[in-house]
Amino acid sequence: MADLVQLKGVGKSFLGTVALSDVDFDLRAGEVHALMGENGAGKSTLIKTITGVYKPDSGTICLEGSPIQPHSPADAVRLGISTVYQEVNLVPNLTVMENLLLGREPAGTLGIRWRELRRRAEQALGRLSLNIDVRAPLGSLSIALQQMVAIARALDVSAKVLILDEPTSSLDADEVESLFRVIKGLKAQGIGIVFVTHFLEQVYEISDRITVLRNGKRVGTWNAADLSRLELVSNMIGRDPASLDRVESREVEDASGAAILSARQIGRRGSVRGVDLDLKGGETLGLAGLLGSGRTEVARLLFGIDGLDSGELKVDGSRVSRVRPGHSIKLGFGYLSEDRKREGIFPELSVRENVLILLQVKRGWYRRLPMRRQEELAKELVLRLRISPPDIERPIQFLSGGNQQKALLARLLGVEPRLLILDEPTRGIDVGAKFEIMSLVEDLRKAGRSCVFISSELAEVVRTCTKVLVLRDRHPVRTLTGAEISEASIITEIAGH
Repeated sequence: MADLVQLKGVGKSFLGTVALSDVDFDLRAGEVHALMGENGAGKSTLIKTITGVYKPDSGTICLEGSPIQPHSPADAVRLGISTVYQEVNLVPNLTVMENLLLGREPAGTLGIRWRELRRRAEQALGRLSLNIDVRAPLGSLSIALQQMVAIARALDVSAKVLILDEPTSSLDADEVESLFRVIKGLKAQGIGIVFVTHFLEQVYEISDRITVLRNGKRVGTWNAADLSRLELVSNMIGRDPASLDRVESREVEDASGAAILSARQIGRRGSVRGVDLDLKGGETLGLAGLLGSGRTEVARLLFGIDGLDSGELKVDGSRVSRVRPGHSIKLGFGYLSEDRKREGIFPELSVRENVLILLQVKRGWYRRLPMRRQEELAKELVLRLRISPPDIERPIQFLSGGNQQKALLARLLGVEPRLLILDEPTRGIDVGAKFEIMSLVEDLRKAGRSCVFISSELAEVVRTCTKVLVLRDRHPVRTLTGAEISEASIITEIAGH
């Protein structure tokens, strides 16, 4: 198979931060090439470089042997490179045929030629063997069919290269099967497809080759048939299971108490399903898996940010019929999002206001904390978590990332929760702040508090957790306890080896 796209030595930096470093990548006609890597590996930057969103700082891009320099996504489309993103970026209140040819409608002296528009739309869908009423509003179709329409639109410009960025993230099993039938048909037509996903099973079902990126560099490219799942996971996270030493896990001094939180077969369509867990006082439950495995989705279900479609939750042995964040706070649960900037801090409010806002919500707006009491509590929490600088009136946006994270933990401690749900609490902070946060979690566990702990750093999970629920492709795989917990065992379970 001939090379359609070839990248040589591509590099890209942003304000001194290296996003891609000397990356080689090639795509052949009639193949599906999976692009794999954890968060921050460089996948999105590589795609945006190919499609003209970013101009590479170094290296070359060739299409069918000729150098190209797309200056925009529209320029890339004219060259025959089309992209379909995870979110369908079409107009739901317009018809299918209007969406398919939006911006390139056949027009005459009296305006749009609607018969020609319908004919071309049906022809575009026919290429994917889809029988859809092109006069129907796009919003009336399922997400899977909307995804197919987006692909048909991308191919209507005589695309040679199709980039699919997380196309299956919101699809169920039957819808994924339908999409894969379409992809196989496109392969047979000689189209080269770049497939970005976090689902291991799907990679091996549809891909011919696999390229792994890590920290902006290409780790390697393999034929899918020659790369085991264990080797794939090891290359993605940069750890070899055979070289990992066992780290003794934390033991619970008294595990005989009743479960504070129990879940049985909880799930949500398009998110995660079939999750069972029990959490007692003094236990820390780790949720381990690759990015996209369902870790955050489980945390959001437990706290009530997303509603359950199936299964049941019990708190202190009693079934909870309606799980919502406000109810969870009243039950004594605290939640720390992985995205502190968008879902955590109020950047223009002071440290004091950020730290105490949850306590004020729990008290109710008609029971306002006196200013003197606010200052006492804020100073106490700032001192306890060693937040620097210790100026409680400084806007939180001017603190470092690590100190912002500690302030968010102080917010939770201010309401004395009995269960903490911490999603990537150590991401993007310095080593010293990581150590302090990890020590805090351990102190809370020893004091009888419970914790759900998510981290992409397996060493943190092993050192911190008394048991670990491993997830793969948004399904629970196995719960590890006691001496079973090690980095090697977690990697092995993730890979399904």
